[in-house]
Amino acid sequence: MTRADDLLAALDPEQRRVAEALRGPVRVLAGAGTGKTRAITHRIAYGVATGVYAPTEVLAVTFTTRAAGEMRGRLRALGAGGVQARTFHSAALRQLRYFWPQVHGTELPSLVESKIGLLATAARRRRVQADQALLRDLASEVEWAKVSNVQPDDYARVAAARGRTVTNLDAETVGRLFGSYEDVKREAGRMDMEDVLLLNAGLLAEDERVAAQVRRQYKWFVVDEFQDVSPLQSALLDLWLGGRHEICVVGDPAQTIYSFAGADAAYLREFPAQHPGTTSVELVRNYRSTPQVVEAANTLLAGTSSQGVDLRAQRPAGPQVTYSARPDEVAEAEDVAARVLALRSAGRPLGEIAILFRINAQSEAFEEALAARRIPYVVRGAARFFDRAEVREAVTRIRGAARSGEGVGVVDTVTGVLGGMGWTAEAPSARGQTRDRWESWQALVDQAGEFEAGGGTLEAFVADLDRRAAEQHAPVADGVTLATFHAAKGLEWDSVFLCGLQDGTLPITYADTPAAVEEERRLLYVGMTRARVDLALSWAMARQPGGRAARKPSRFLTPLLPDDARTQDQPRRRKLATCRECGAPLTSAVEKKRGRCHDCPASYDEELYERLRGWRKERADSESVPAFVVFTDATLQLIAEQKPRTPEALLRISGIGRSKVERYGEDVLALVG
Repeated sequence: MTRADDLLAALDPEQRRVAEALRGPVRVLAGAGTGKTRAITHRIAYGVATGVYAPTEVLAVTFTTRAAGEMRGRLRALGAGGVQARTFHSAALRQLRYFWPQVHGTELPSLVESKIGLLATAARRRRVQADQALLRDLASEVEWAKVSNVQPDDYARVAAARGRTVTNLDAETVGRLFGSYEDVKREAGRMDMEDVLLLNAGLLAEDERVAAQVRRQYKWFVVDEFQDVSPLQSALLDLWLGGRHEICVVGDPAQTIYSFAGADAAYLREFPAQHPGTTSVELVRNYRSTPQVVEAANTLLAGTSSQGVDLRAQRPAGPQVTYSARPDEVAEAEDVAARVLALRSAGRPLGEIAILFRINAQSEAFEEALAARRIPYVVRGAARFFDRAEVREAVTRIRGAARSGEGVGVVDTVTGVLGGMGWTAEAPSARGQTRDRWESWQALVDQAGEFEAGGGTLEAFVADLDRRAAEQHAPVADGVTLATFHAAKGLEWDSVFLCGLQDGTLPITYADTPAAVEEERRLLYVGMTRARVDLALSWAMARQPGGRAARKPSRFLTPLLPDDARTQDQPRRRKLATCRECGAPLTSAVEKKRGRCHDCPASYDEELYERLRGWRKERADSESVPAFVVFTDATLQLIAEQKPRTPEALLRISGIGRSKVERYGEDVLALVG
């Protein structure tokens, strides 16, 4: 068997079709976990092995340096090490550095690492007050405009048509700031990352000698993650091709989650119309996930405009996907942390566990619950909650207010401090850094409300914030991953928890068009398809403990939940109090207070439960904290039911982490004994 035959023998039938389609145009619709990188690297290596491709004449393009590095490594291992595998920006910058001095006789403008400094100068020129969060939002909007080929003079008109907004600024002002930014940048002799693509495209369009040389160099193109291509990248790609059709594109329309940043999946969907004679191949065999995970993911998109390929699981059967409603966000985080502990006890490496959510601010409850059990974790794509600049500054100011004696109550003090920093009771209407910062502040406001409702003082609240910050800085070796759905794209774990799946969070409140809502559905799909074995979906019915359980599970879960759980679209009825032992309705006030019928025996030791409640009140009073901060009623009932005799047995009870065992374990075990 020849080396070329070996390359084909390593592939499944659909991947083999991709590898054998050496002449373009080729479109590969590759579902999640179907081995798309394997297919396209073997295609390139097969082309080199059969002599169809010269390695130096192939350009493979992707979107991240990590993906480009992985592709280069695989190509080397397959005997095609001479092939260029780069990001769009890396390939364009390499060409610019070579051709710019030849064409213009000057050095290439230097590349800025960040737009923030130049935008700050532009804002001062326009007499616009802009803090760091607003400057970051402006930088993102300028990036969107440039990759979408929108000029400063056209920005206001196009932004209105596309529903683009920047918090606290009208579209005309954003357009003027965009124009001033370009002036400041030009005067400084600088270029940004979008200019790399724009200037390269300009050279190719305006200088036939440059275009001819690039096209002689690269005759064969492969583009990965083609659903994420922007109008600017598409235009540059067309210039590289120069009317040729020797191109293979790979993508999954069901994983289009960057439309807000300028990505346009239409280039993938309409590729055959733009390139007549296209060979289309679908990769459908999912090698990553169990049949249970694959079935849930397929069901999520079935019959919607987001539907991609219909995945077919190749792995053996695994556990069922679980769906859980929790009373509040604290209970949800505690439950997930307890399940992580159980997975670790069963032998699952912590590095193979992920907790995913919609926005960064949701991480704090899970950081707290994991830290309480001394479970190491890493926050991917963002700083830990108490490391975030806006949170650090807020805690410092709240601490100062407490020390100065200016505080007039926990909530009033916290909202007063945060109001001076820019927090408002109403959330910003747009996405971006300003919204992210508000969400972090709002998490502090919610914690303050919870603390005050339990009778806690301002001094105790500050101490609790300091405790949380200290506990969340344990060193990380092999840790659980905390990440947003966006940050999880392209990654996978054995066990995945998808959390906070309530309407208003997923889809997010500012997803106010059908297209935006569908992108939120695809975000959930991306999260679900990260799981290899275990997949758990959960939502919180209230934000805070004791809050009104008014939240509904995400509308996206409707086709996934059991029939008796699909009640989110029905009129809400008053929930009947029922016996925790037999499930019968409770009628008297005494029964409702006890939580069971008068003739039903309790499943827990009631005398022990009352002793625990009395002890909890004494501890809460001595520590100046609300009673539930020590232990919730539900946790005390579990203790009274299970009667743990050792610290290890205490740890196995939901709601009890290692720090609580160290703080209260001796007292609790003495009461049980």
